[in-house]
Amino acid sequence: MIEQPDRIDPGEIYRLVPGERLQIPLYSSYVAAGFPNAAEHYIEKVIDANDLLIHNEEATYFVRVGGDSMSGDRIEPGDILVVDCSVKPTDGRIVVVILNGEHVCKRIHYAGRMVVLLSSNPKYDPIYVHEGEDFRVFGVVTRVIMKTL
Repeated sequence: MIEQPDRIDPGEIYRLVPGERLQIPLYSSYVAAGFPNAAEHYIEKVIDANDLLIHNEEATYFVRVGGDSMSGDRIEPGDILVVDCSVKPTDGRIVVVILNGEHVCKRIHYAGRMVVLLSSNPKYDPIYVHEGEDFRVFGVVTRVIMKTL
């Protein structure tokens, strides 16, 4: 079994409840990078966060990141991944996989009949998945909600 200090705890995988909506205000102007103009701050409309984050409600999960192996892709511990199980895991995509009973987030690469799971943090070696190992792709990461201070 491959040791993964950055594995995803199964208790940190949350099922989206289809039909539940989270509405947030959308300001009609861009956020200034210079001096603020208070007159520009008014709400244009209310949008639903699900419309921004989710393409397929029935196949979407939220997963909390538990390690730093994907920090080169700006995925940090505590961030939330939006994972769509209906998206095809094509070469180069960031995915959540189940490998030997452990959930991990990696970039998937296909090398012939072998799957290689790549971290974006150079301190982690690639993981080579061989035929016959307990392996499946859980879903493709479609969005990252970054944890802020």
